[in-house]
Amino acid sequence: MAQKIISVVNQKGGVGKTTTAINVAANLASRKISVLLVDLDPQGNSTGGLGINKDQQKVTVYDLISESTGISNAILPTGINNLSIIPSNSSLSGAEVEMVSRTNREYILANSLKTLKYDYMIIDCPPSLGLLTVNALTASNYVLIPVQTEYYALEGLSQLLATFQAVKQSTNPDLELLGVLLTMYDKRTSLSGQVKTEVKNYFQDQVFNTIIPRNIRLAEAPSFGQTIFDYDRRSKGAKAYKSLASEIISRTS
Repeated sequence: MAQKIISVVNQKGGVGKTTTAINVAANLASRKISVLLVDLDPQGNSTGGLGINKDQQKVTVYDLISESTGISNAILPTGINNLSIIPSNSSLSGAEVEMVSRTNREYILANSLKTLKYDYMIIDCPPSLGLLTVNALTASNYVLIPVQTEYYALEGLSQLLATFQAVKQSTNPDLELLGVLLTMYDKRTSLSGQVKTEVKNYFQDQVFNTIIPRNIRLAEAPSFGQTIFDYDRRSKGAKAYKSLASEIISRTS
């Protein structure tokens, strides 16, 4: 299997980005696929969501970005077979300021990841379109955009797509849009249906067939440091992310 690197990106917070990164990575790993999850968000939610104490990590993605350590020193096991992580914490928050004056700053992450041998790498990007996100896009083959089915769902997406195109034209011509993922869908509300129609009209076949429902079990799982598959594998959320992982494999094969 050729290596595939996927950035999960949306500069808006609270759209299900980290939930998607964690659970897609976990389900791919359950299929005996080797997966690396890269937590590129200073909030460290992917790290904490897998039960890892982010504040006790001596080596994090910040050390990788600052080039103070080799990438092998930054990789941790997660306790889930076939799934490793490069953790993050608040130390990453100052990284973008430090990167500004460096040459080839857009390629720092790409140069580190290219030495690794995983089937999939999933990058959980920060809720911004700064240098960290540009590094992720430069390193990636694909972009996955979660969009919540709520008011202002499409607000800011034009800026995100402009950043995608800028990276494609400058630092990574092979970058592709893997798909747009509808999240927090509530079939009981007309609003969710309206947003679904609006997003599908705009992105057409680039929208994933899988839709992630609003599901209390998905919301609870991170507070226990578990994926949805460990927390409640029979939940609607677990079934949805299993379906999404299958769709990702199909789209990237």
